[in-house]
Amino acid sequence: MTSPILVTGGTGTLGRQVVSRLQEAGHEVRVLSRRSRGSQDSPVSQDRSVSQDRSVSQDRPVSQDRSVSQDRPVSQDGPVSQHGPVFATGDLATGEGLSAAVRGVGTIVHCASNRKGDAEATRNLVQAAQQQSPHLVYISIVGVDRFPRGYFKAKLAAEGVIADSGLPWTTLRATQFYELIRNGASRLAKLPVIPVPAGFVVQPVDSGEVATRLTELTLGEPCGRVPDMAGPQVLAFADLIRTYLQATGRRPRPVVPVWTPGIGPIRAGAMYPQPGTGATLGRRSWPDFLAGKPADATRAG
Repeated sequence: MTSPILVTGGTGTLGRQVVSRLQEAGHEVRVLSRRSRGSQDSPVSQDRSVSQDRSVSQDRPVSQDRSVSQDRPVSQDGPVSQHGPVFATGDLATGEGLSAAVRGVGTIVHCASNRKGDAEATRNLVQAAQQQSPHLVYISIVGVDRFPRGYFKAKLAAEGVIADSGLPWTTLRATQFYELIRNGASRLAKLPVIPVPAGFVVQPVDSGEVATRLTELTLGEPCGRVPDMAGPQVLAFADLIRTYLQATGRRPRPVVPVWTPGIGPIRAGAMYPQPGTGATLGRRSWPDFLAGKPADATRAG
């Protein structure tokens, strides 16, 4: 029997989809939670009343090489869990409860993130895991080394903590999720004239496809830094907004590029994989996502 897999951030946009896929593949999953969810005496909660949220990407392709294929080799034919995940109580910010939470696990998938304290939280997790020596899988962001400011700087520091931990590790950098772009577009769509940073170019990706890739890496051998993952299209932020307005039936309005200081690296392509780096590309496009459609199976990755 395989060891349990601990997922931090297991109720977030990405984490809950990773948990779902791991359970579908027949694996026992623990989700780290700062608050107790029904545990009596054990630090690992046995509360299984949690809703099993399956509202994930409609397509579930798996990236095996440089594009994301349409099958699901991670599922195998093993038993699918009939219950929700087990919750383990622990606090990444303080380290409290982490030693018990990681006890007996063979792999940790670190999806939890915060705009402040990411490196310290990762350091606490690594310290708790040292005696177990599990495979530590981390999700980071494309461009953290080319635009190392604020949140990106914290993610880059967390990458360093993992690489220097002495644990077997795998790190995947992904571009911005469509959900993040949609949330920002929804707020901007309330304005009569929409200002956007001029030259702000990104290559956003479907979170469901990233979840499938991360699951694949979790069930594989430690790989260190793997090729970045991005969506199928490089798009200006202004075009993302225009597509959102059209797809959601909003009233057309001016989308005005505005010169914004301090984002030179982004204008130069820091937010998407560099050409020739063998990036893994998803298939689901921004219009597909907005329409609630699966990826076009004929679209090249």
